[in-house]
Amino acid sequence: MTRLNRVIDLLERGETVFGGFLSPDPTAAVGARGVGYDALIFEAEHKPWDVPVLKDAFQYLLDRRQIREGESIAPAATPIVRVPANGGERSQWHAKQALDLGAFGIIWPHVDTVEDARNAVAACRYPRIGRPASEPSGLRGDSPAWAARYWGVTTEEYYERADVWPLAPDGELLVGLMIESVEAVENLDAMLEQVPGIGLILIGEGDLSQELGVPRQYEHPTVLEHKDQVLEIGAKHGVAVGHPHVTEKNVEQVLEQGYRLLLTAPVVRHPGLDRGRTLAGR
Repeated sequence: MTRLNRVIDLLERGETVFGGFLSPDPTAAVGARGVGYDALIFEAEHKPWDVPVLKDAFQYLLDRRQIREGESIAPAATPIVRVPANGGERSQWHAKQALDLGAFGIIWPHVDTVEDARNAVAACRYPRIGRPASEPSGLRGDSPAWAARYWGVTTEEYYERADVWPLAPDGELLVGLMIESVEAVENLDAMLEQVPGIGLILIGEGDLSQELGVPRQYEHPTVLEHKDQVLEIGAKHGVAVGHPHVTEKNVEQVLEQGYRLLLTAPVVRHPGLDRGRTLAGR
């Protein structure tokens, strides 16, 4: 079965994923579509949550020539949404609406505890009694029509594939947790030990550095110490860790440290993107 989620496909093959954050609006989507990213994370935590506008942005990622020529029915750059709700706010409806539009993943900000992590995974799953690997039990409400159409599959196939990876090996949905507090770093090992279905960890350097008293000083020794802990824990559990601020200057270091998702500015082609692909052997 051909993967629709390029990010999961690359992670399964042990490759590096390149992407960027962008505003959740059509203009940003048009500008980013041809940049060459594997993933585009629509930033709705610090930008307005406007579902109709987000829906249009998803549409502008589709390449109808690519679809007509049979290359793939999915966008070349996989759309993922960082929702406005913090992990502990139990606001599953943001994830539900983004997934119902056809998003291939959700990034949850400020996930600090095991319960936050469990809620994040559960919010992205349909409830299903008796299915294999049923924990965490799903909380997502049923309204698949638009998502199935966006994915280019039947509703029945969408139900089969709309589960979280790697908990469901054939799942096409990626659950990413933002680790951006000292508490989150301290609890990360327990999160990955106790909550199956977490496919990605993304370090929130901004908030973490704020809490540590060195705002935006990403190379401060205390910040680096906490980032290294996240990398070690991710490697221990086989979960990819993402770096949110990759530039031409730090891309070699980021790759050497073992980050698997590299995020850069998405407005124009970033020199660090090509540099990173060369270093990663892609």
